[in-house]
Amino acid sequence: MLTITLRTDKPEAELALYDGNTCLVAEKWQAHRQLAETIHRKIDNLLESQSKTWHDLEGVVVYRGPGSFTGLRIGLTVANTLANSLGIAVVGTTGDDWQTDGLQALQSGDGSTLALPEYGADVHITIQKK
Repeated sequence: MLTITLRTDKPEAELALYDGNTCLVAEKWQAHRQLAETIHRKIDNLLESQSKTWHDLEGVVVYRGPGSFTGLRIGLTVANTLANSLGIAVVGTTGDDWQTDGLQALQSGDGSTLALPEYGADVHITIQKK
């Protein structure tokens, strides 16, 4: 099962491509405030490096938190949209073994159509300056 994993909860973003439990290729980069601008290109490059396309993907595993509100929101939106548009399952996981847990959940058929964030605290909204 060709699966992409995404982690976007901190300034250093992570992507990996798995065939079953075998990691084919992985990348970490300092995305920080350019995450929304770079993530799709990084996914495309990751797939291209293995002679794969978006349509070869069979599952998505995404880190759902806790972490940065904006980073999680971007990563989960990309993961959910990718899963929905390709008609594949998505699994949102957390903890140190998030990738292993997510891959196992996908392989056992526990994927769903939506992964939701776990921010770890109440969202703090900045009051608009006048």
